[in-house]
Amino acid sequence: MWTDATNVLSQKDALRYAWGRRAEGSRTDPAAAAIVLRDPDGIYSGRNPRSPYYGQLGRNTPVRISHGGASVALVIPPDVQGRATTTDTAALDITGDIDVRADLTPSQWGGITELGAWEVMGKYGGISQVSWGLFVLDDGQVSLRWSADGIAVLSRSSTLPVPFAPGQRGAIRATLDVNNGAAGHTVVFYTSDTLSGTWTQLGDPVVTAGTTSIFNSTASLEVGDISALGFADISREIHAIEVRNGIAGSAVANPNFAAQASGTTSFADAAGRTWSLAGGVQITSRRTRAVLEASSWVPRWGASGVDVTTPVTAAGVLRRLGRGAKPLASALRRRLPTGDPIAYWPLEDGRDATQGASPIAGCPPLRVAGFSFGQDASCPGSAALPTVSAGATMQARVPSATTSSGWTISMVYQLDTAPAVVAAAGFLAFTATGTAAHGIVVGFTSPNVIVDFYDPLGNLLTSTSFSNAGLIGPDRWIRMDFTAEYIGPHTNFTAVFVATDGSQQALSTTALAGTPGIVEDVASVIGVGLSDMAIGHLTVFDTPAVSIWDGSESGYDSETAGARLVRLGDEEGVPVAVADSVGTDTAMGPQRPATLLDLVGACEAADGGILYEDRERAGLVYRTRSTLCNQTPRVTIPYAQLAPPLEPTDDDKLIRNDRTVSRDRGSSARAVLTTGALSTALPPDGVGVYDDSQTLTVHSDDQLPDIASWLLHLGTWDEARYPKVRIYLHKYPALIPAVCSLRPGDVIRITGLPDWLPPGPLDLMVEGAEEEWKTFEWTIDLSCSPAGMWSVGVLDDATLGRLDTDGSQLASGVTSTATSLSVTTTAGQIWTTDSADRPFDIRVGGEVMTVTNVVGASSPQTFTVTRSVNGIVKAHSSGASVALATPTILAL
Repeated sequence: MWTDATNVLSQKDALRYAWGRRAEGSRTDPAAAAIVLRDPDGIYSGRNPRSPYYGQLGRNTPVRISHGGASVALVIPPDVQGRATTTDTAALDITGDIDVRADLTPSQWGGITELGAWEVMGKYGGISQVSWGLFVLDDGQVSLRWSADGIAVLSRSSTLPVPFAPGQRGAIRATLDVNNGAAGHTVVFYTSDTLSGTWTQLGDPVVTAGTTSIFNSTASLEVGDISALGFADISREIHAIEVRNGIAGSAVANPNFAAQASGTTSFADAAGRTWSLAGGVQITSRRTRAVLEASSWVPRWGASGVDVTTPVTAAGVLRRLGRGAKPLASALRRRLPTGDPIAYWPLEDGRDATQGASPIAGCPPLRVAGFSFGQDASCPGSAALPTVSAGATMQARVPSATTSSGWTISMVYQLDTAPAVVAAAGFLAFTATGTAAHGIVVGFTSPNVIVDFYDPLGNLLTSTSFSNAGLIGPDRWIRMDFTAEYIGPHTNFTAVFVATDGSQQALSTTALAGTPGIVEDVASVIGVGLSDMAIGHLTVFDTPAVSIWDGSESGYDSETAGARLVRLGDEEGVPVAVADSVGTDTAMGPQRPATLLDLVGACEAADGGILYEDRERAGLVYRTRSTLCNQTPRVTIPYAQLAPPLEPTDDDKLIRNDRTVSRDRGSSARAVLTTGALSTALPPDGVGVYDDSQTLTVHSDDQLPDIASWLLHLGTWDEARYPKVRIYLHKYPALIPAVCSLRPGDVIRITGLPDWLPPGPLDLMVEGAEEEWKTFEWTIDLSCSPAGMWSVGVLDDATLGRLDTDGSQLASGVTSTATSLSVTTTAGQIWTTDSADRPFDIRVGGEVMTVTNVVGASSPQTFTVTRSVNGIVKAHSSGASVALATPTILAL
């Protein structure tokens, strides 16, 4: 329950709040707020026993900052199962063609959610009461689901993802033609900017054989989270929806939440449906600006003792997460205990250890001899593990299991070469209480793996042999799972060997009469020929069905950056939302032990997106690199509405023209710009060498050249920076909804630039901001970087899909009004003369011209142009460079 402290804010002290990256940095800074509360009675002094909040105002008490002035909407916060609902009525009982539409602003369209989708709306009840529902999938596709009998669900999805950026408002639409006249049914999807906008078909129609129908259920129509389901609880604002009986038919439900008064809890729509709210949602114009944690509540007072205040220092969750300097344990050490083993010895102990400690309560240490701990750090999912010598031993009692239906004993190992012996060299031996086999020894010979089964007297019952091909080799880590499962009257003993890349290398099952019992101890002697074998993560489970590994033995190698962030957030109790356009985030390398912030920072660095703090909860949001490219500006601001100064910087602070990228424990790649204004050439031909290097946690060396080239592109983008854009929101309140919706990575456009600046429009990417609230003032300073560097090539696009010249210049000078240019190609192919490729824009001496015709089969060619497209009027000399105004840039 939140307590409103607005009325005790100090009027003479401004409320200050900063978020995102401050100055085109490589990482987001923790959000920070400075709040001063008037506190003459010491109410907000957390240690004052007279305060009604005594004992409640401590370190990291949540603080929420919200504001009014946004557009009214149905607001569904994150981690809330909420909805607007109207009860079933005859008008909603659509059984034939249907047309459903929604205008909404979700925090993410595509991305990563636990259940793969989130709900928009539906008449979608529980068992046997399913009619239809509209969803958005993790890949950004729109999905329409329906049932003909109330039970079996049919699902059709758009063939393309929606074209909206994370947090961008958009409208989606789905139509179902239950009988398309060709013995089938058809679903078509559309997008628009709003419900009243022009609908554009999204991908191809989805045509399926066989006619269909929609079940007439008694379920309510729900907008937002559907009560019978449990999909992802993402934050979203819903502005309006429409449900039409028939394609483009009459509206049977059309709540316009944007037309309601802020605070409305119930209303009737134009179609006669009465709507109510449930589950913690609101129809409101207020938006959460920040959810922070207060780290300090320290009262202050003047000399007279009258002017008593309590300044509150609050910060985003990154501050708290950054306080811990202890590295997280290895992927295996973190993962295996979650499977509830009855015994576990990681064997990640320090070099001077004399036994293997267990993190499992009640599990004794593993007594060892002949072990050299901390010697082999090559297992991707582990910290350094021990190597063993011939004759080494390990022994421990296994705590009693609660079941005797079966068990699993697992470990990882690495062995360079097989022992050159005829008799098996054992490496794992243990005993069980069952009647099928009492003692089991697993070992190697030169060609095979041997499993020996013994009775309680030590007599050999039987042996199983299979090839060890693929199970031995330098730097090849293998996981062995040995299971026993009672399939009465026999017990099946199964040995499975799995490489860290997930490929199964060997499988052998032996059936013996009797029960498996429980594993009672481990007592192994390492055989001759196994010297320097590395082993670790010896684990005993009291079940034969274990699927806990989940890639942890490889350190989750090849996991995407977004998936790793979500998993780490789940493991550490920190909500992480991933906004992704089409699942293009980078494949990561093994996760090594490191602090949480270093691990999430490694994901951000490898993929090149932006990790920032969630505005609505104490969590994180990751915006993948692909979502930053080719954005439509989120808000357009006339220069006249900016507060001074809008000052460019044009220095060498961010130039990097020689970049080397290395893979953690891998190879490297280098990209160098050798020609051009920001090249490594000495002045005046370039700027000289500005080099750097960085090591990234990526999956393979093959990724490095492209990453190095992309980073070189970013580091040699030749454009002035406008690091600060100041806006007086109190002076231009119409800007409040759009400006306050901005998140790191969004693009703004500034128009109407004065003559002393380069011609616009000026597109900038928002990195962060600093805000200040006073009684009648609200100022925001946006920290920005050039957005142009994120305009990347799009195949077959008339502007972004055009390759630039390798080198062209004017063959002769031209006046400021000439419309015919003679252009010489100095390198590469001449310019296209195909009329289908025109018009296109070129840039000559800073002036943008539109080319309407090109004549000539050889150089020089004659261009017919429209001059001064960007407002620049000037003459140009012979030899002036001619290039595309918007050349194709290959995305990473």
